[in-house]
Amino acid sequence: MKLKRTNYCTDLNIKDVGKEVVLCGWVQRQRDLGHLIFIDLRDRTGIIQLAFDENTEKEIFKKAFSIRAEFVLWVKGVVRERSAKNENVSTGDIEIEVKELEVLSKSETPPFEIVEDSNVKEDLRLKYRYLDLRRPDVQNKIIERHKIVKLARDYFDENGFIEIETPILIKSTPEGARDYLVPSRVFPGNFFALPQSPQLYKQLTMLAGFDRYMQIARCFRDEDLRADRQPEFTQIDLEMSFVDSDDVMNIAEGFIKKVYKEVLGVEVEKHFLRMPYREAMERFGSDKPDLRFGCEIMNITDELKETEFRVFAGAISNGGSVRCISMKGAAEKIPRKEIDKLTKWIQDYGAKGLAWTKVNLDGTSSSSYEKFLTEKEIDQIRKKAAVEVGDIIFIVASEDNQVVLESLGALRCELANKLNIIDKDKWCFLWVTEFPLFEYDKDQERYVAKHHPFTSPREEDIEKLETNPYDICANAYDLVLNGNEIGGGSIRISDPNLQKKMFKALGFSEEESQKRFGFLIDAFKYGAPPHGGMAFGLDRLVMLMLGGNSIRDVIAFPKVASSAELMTESPGTIDESQLEELKISLNK
Repeated sequence: MKLKRTNYCTDLNIKDVGKEVVLCGWVQRQRDLGHLIFIDLRDRTGIIQLAFDENTEKEIFKKAFSIRAEFVLWVKGVVRERSAKNENVSTGDIEIEVKELEVLSKSETPPFEIVEDSNVKEDLRLKYRYLDLRRPDVQNKIIERHKIVKLARDYFDENGFIEIETPILIKSTPEGARDYLVPSRVFPGNFFALPQSPQLYKQLTMLAGFDRYMQIARCFRDEDLRADRQPEFTQIDLEMSFVDSDDVMNIAEGFIKKVYKEVLGVEVEKHFLRMPYREAMERFGSDKPDLRFGCEIMNITDELKETEFRVFAGAISNGGSVRCISMKGAAEKIPRKEIDKLTKWIQDYGAKGLAWTKVNLDGTSSSSYEKFLTEKEIDQIRKKAAVEVGDIIFIVASEDNQVVLESLGALRCELANKLNIIDKDKWCFLWVTEFPLFEYDKDQERYVAKHHPFTSPREEDIEKLETNPYDICANAYDLVLNGNEIGGGSIRISDPNLQKKMFKALGFSEEESQKRFGFLIDAFKYGAPPHGGMAFGLDRLVMLMLGGNSIRDVIAFPKVASSAELMTESPGTIDESQLEELKISLNK
């Protein structure tokens, strides 16, 4: 290159006519009109048209004729006004009259066209992710992510937070998802773990007196994946000393308000709604409820307490409940065939069946269960559900209240999406508070910490730790946006005696607690300030802000559902010599 680039493509506009410029980029497309050749040149900012005509030197015109999509070019030329304007691009008023041209790199025909909103299968796009990232819509998401991260650093710096890096190779402290393990060559038979979060280290920064910590933290969890999960992900992590939950939530709300205004130009509400966990479950069947539409769950157990219908009566007599949702105006929109599919679908949530009643527009009704009920019971249910002509009621009954709530909560969201009743332009932020401190893990057949073992119980519940630990509320809070958890945290335990009681309630012996968390227990002996914090899921926050459907949309090099990376074909095998060096043998 004779001269370095003077401008990006979209730096230029009609005011620059007559200016000599040097541009570099990729060829979006070439159009050969015989005596005219046009090339759309693309860089990360957008595209601009290059023009070759009768005034162009013959050698340059000949070179332009041979250029194809994705060639890399260096161009020197003069900005001129276009005769045929293009309102669809920001540079549509101008073009570059090319004076010099160099092909810096040629390209084979790519496996898919580099265009916005490609319908190419995701697996193919991820295999050639470096090409997929050239697409403007994908590239823009990564650039917007950069802006959000920069805003986070600026905001927390302005509020007195210090960014501190915590280790990636740490000690395995199993309590939660599976750890990714890294064998140690220096200590054969021993392993590092990759951090599921910086939780212990950020608490130690509080004990070290830094007062306010933040980090854009990489985290790793070896768990089954879905659209909003990755084995490696990023958190905006923060911790504060001498605070209560209100202080942490206020700082978090300030960040959200700043980032939404700066990135999207959206003014969010002054104070976010707060809702206790039990209320969220009772009304919406979820600890991350979507508030953009109604259709709340209603408890009709009292209305059916004397029913002789075995399905409902059995659930009630075994300590369960009968609950329903009413979908307004949906009777004509959900055919019987669709109800049958939903009945099968809801079984994935533990429900044995789905009862329903349609009140048709002509006043007639059809139902899967009303013939088993008395007129009084039917009237009471319809009155409780405020049923009108055109509505449809769905009912779930079970001896397990959690099954009833979670299945109806999932059905509520499924139907809202099918019926297209969700306001996609609405941003509903919600703090869910007062979570249970413990939850029962069916796989492990024991109680585990709902959040993590360092979450403090509410002050009024502390005495229950030794008498009734599983009826305690945590001093914890999750931030929910449109049915998605985007952050969560808690006030931590800072009293070493209280931490010991917590470990005991989790079934850890004193010896086991010391083995797993001894360094933290010991640190508490030397003056621990009261502290608390939270973490935002950066990938999920960016995805929601930019309207993506998966966090893979906003991660430069994501993994697929199997946790593999298609582009580099990782994970892969390693040489026998590497295994020998690590003193590891594989079971064939």
